[in-house]
Amino acid sequence: MKYALILFCSFWFGVFGPLQAQETLNYTDFMAWVLDYHPVARQADLNLELGRQEIRMARGGFDPKLYGSMDEKQYQDTEYYNKREAGIKVPTLGGVEFQGTVEQNQGTYLNSERNVPENGLFAVGAAVNVGKGLFIDERRAALQQAKIYALAREEERKQTLNDLYLDATDAYWKWAGAYADLMVREEGLRLASIRFEGIKSSFEQGDLPAIDTVESYTQVLNRTIQLQEAENVYFARTQELNVYLWDSDQNPLFLEPGIFPQVLDEYVSGMPDMEVFRELIASHPELRLLDYDLNYLEIDRRYKAEQLKPEVKLKYNFLTETFGGMEGVGFLENNYKFGVKISTPLLLRKERGGLGLTKTKINMVNNKRDLKFQQLRAKLEQEFNNFQVLNRQLATFSDNINGLERLVEGERTKFEMGESSLFLINARETSLFDALLVNNSLFVKKNIGFSKVRNAAGLGFEVP
Repeated sequence: MKYALILFCSFWFGVFGPLQAQETLNYTDFMAWVLDYHPVARQADLNLELGRQEIRMARGGFDPKLYGSMDEKQYQDTEYYNKREAGIKVPTLGGVEFQGTVEQNQGTYLNSERNVPENGLFAVGAAVNVGKGLFIDERRAALQQAKIYALAREEERKQTLNDLYLDATDAYWKWAGAYADLMVREEGLRLASIRFEGIKSSFEQGDLPAIDTVESYTQVLNRTIQLQEAENVYFARTQELNVYLWDSDQNPLFLEPGIFPQVLDEYVSGMPDMEVFRELIASHPELRLLDYDLNYLEIDRRYKAEQLKPEVKLKYNFLTETFGGMEGVGFLENNYKFGVKISTPLLLRKERGGLGLTKTKINMVNNKRDLKFQQLRAKLEQEFNNFQVLNRQLATFSDNINGLERLVEGERTKFEMGESSLFLINARETSLFDALLVNNSLFVKKNIGFSKVRNAAGLGFEVP
């Protein structure tokens, strides 16, 4: 990883000068680079911050609250009233709200129930819902749902990274395949050029007719065009790969001509353990997101069911003029304020409708989850079968290439003995080169196919 950083920065900023020898950017280093610096990977990490801030907002519902008020009336030199009150309310996760207040009231026409001692009256107590809101209320529901939201953001991050993993893998192996095809085309042109020079020399010595030089030269021209097309494809694949290369400061990086991919057949060997992947389906990010949707709705269902209960709120406050001193603690005296509030709708249509709506949503998400599980399992089996087929095709095609190589060598030997023609040699070589290109495409599909199996199981950059 450190090597890759030096490599890219040296090209981009010119710190170390041009690279003289060919360097290999292998798949593992490339993927580690993408995970560390690609904007999508960083964006996925920001998803976690959204969850943390959502929890912070929900916890704000339990923040202590200070309040104060003053209400005064003066008319024709008479102080009708002067009412002052300050206090603090402290909600708790248990649903009990603690409260402390101090009152100072005076005035000629002050309501008698507001008469308090000259130094004020202190009250400390609590309020609790023993009906609706006893087990869950809006604040507790919001906090629980915020925690679920944060967990869901983690699964969204995984899914985003899994998709990035597959896209980056696709770009890398197509780039590697384009380079392998370029090598095939270069070899084809090299052989055609050597053969043309040999035939040209034989013609000058009178051993071969002029028509053979024309045929060999047209083969050089054909393979030159094929090489140019391969170079164009390789250039395009390189540009597609560059999209995934960024530095730590979010500046785009570009591959220099001296960097090449690893060999196609050096990546995947053997078959993946499908039982492990099948077990991982249950924890696939897409399924986990639906599970969190269900958890979120379950909290909403509990809250809506709680709304069917009548509201019964108890308030109790101890009253005192002093907090202690020589006279003792004022709260030990039998002075208090007590209240009960009871209310309930008669028909509860709004509450029953809200509960029924949430239950319907839960059933819909359950159905969606069942379908998604079957879809993910089917996709995994499909990708694994495709990977198996590609492995069998490569094994078959390897024998085919060996046979074509022997045919080319035999045709060349016969040509040197005067028992074959230039046309047959070109035909044999064309068949071989076409087979090598197909073989390259199969390796590209196989390497991408392995990543598709991992992605279908919900894996990406993670190790199972």
